[in-house]
Amino acid sequence: MDRPRSVGIAWYEPGDYPRLLEAMAESGLPASYATWLMSATQVEREVARSGVEVRRVRVEPEAFLAWCRARGDAPDAKARAAFVQERQGHQAPDGA
Repeated sequence: MDRPRSVGIAWYEPGDYPRLLEAMAESGLPASYATWLMSATQVEREVARSGVEVRRVRVEPEAFLAWCRARGDAPDAKARAAFVQERQGHQAPDGA
């Protein structure tokens, strides 16, 4: 199986994190933003080291929740992964 050339990673802003935790009861996210950031940064580095471009996909709480409602999905880790995958192709490589 071929390795993808790029992969999206869910990215959160510090001010959005509490709302995301509240909205995604089954998120699998750590309780603190600092813990999440440390883990996400490590994953990002490891994936990039393997030669795969990492694209940060910002997950804004209200946009994500509206997306879930429109699809009839629960706001959970599975929906978050689908959201990121869908959005990854719509962003510039630096995540902007």
